[in-house]
Amino acid sequence: MHIIDSHLHAIAPDTNKYPKAPIGGHQSEWSQQRPVDAEGVIKALDQAGVAKAVVVQASTVYGHDNRYVVDAVRAYPERLVGVYSIDALAPDAVERIDHWEAEGLHGFRLFTTGTTMPGQSDWLGHPDSYPAWAHAERKGIPVCLQMTMQGLPTLRNLLERFPDSRVLLDHCARPTLDDGAPYDAAQALFEMAQFKGVHLKLTNRTLASAAQGRSTPAEFLEKLVATFGAERIAWGSNFPATEGSLGELLASAREALSSLPDDQQAMILGGTVARIYPALAGVVA
Repeated sequence: MHIIDSHLHAIAPDTNKYPKAPIGGHQSEWSQQRPVDAEGVIKALDQAGVAKAVVVQASTVYGHDNRYVVDAVRAYPERLVGVYSIDALAPDAVERIDHWEAEGLHGFRLFTTGTTMPGQSDWLGHPDSYPAWAHAERKGIPVCLQMTMQGLPTLRNLLERFPDSRVLLDHCARPTLDDGAPYDAAQALFEMAQFKGVHLKLTNRTLASAAQGRSTPAEFLEKLVATFGAERIAWGSNFPATEGSLGELLASAREALSSLPDDQQAMILGGTVARIYPALAGVVA
């Protein structure tokens, strides 16, 4: 099984070359306490037995300055694919998309919530963002969304306007799961399955939430796969934002996924993300 991590971060040690400009105005605690640079990411992949990874722009460190992701991917093109961040409301959003794609990155991230920006921002569906969405839809560019479930109604409106968009919900849109099966509190998430372009990043953060209260990871995964299909779910470690070594995070994920058939596990642990980012295909572990 070729395991591919759909969501991790890299932090540069050189703050002069890569100055900090975090969204939300202050840097995330995890990036200060346990930063891992590109070389460290590769070492972590090797130690964990992970073939490749998607390096997602650390928005809570660099904002929309994606140069370190570019340099990380260029240093390790056989192992890493990069996702950049943009300001979708900016007048030059389309030009910035084309710029970062030309730099070798694949797909952009919209950061509407997080540790430095709690709550759900209200700009997600602003008309000023429509040119970026239209461009991504036309070019087949994946859009990662860091958002909460409170933003799902807005996302529905966007997908009705741009029906061929392909989106990945970071952390499964942070659903409330502690009520357990049938997960009524997360019903809005499951209803998003009607949009063919919606994909889910099943991160270790989400799996931890699925083990709280009356929920169990096995029950959550059973419903998630039954609703979306394994081909629309991709595992992501969220390393190093989530505490623990990459090997420990992978082991935890594999234990949670063990209740699923082997073919579904293989899809979630690598097949789905390789389909979304073709540059990841053909990996030899």
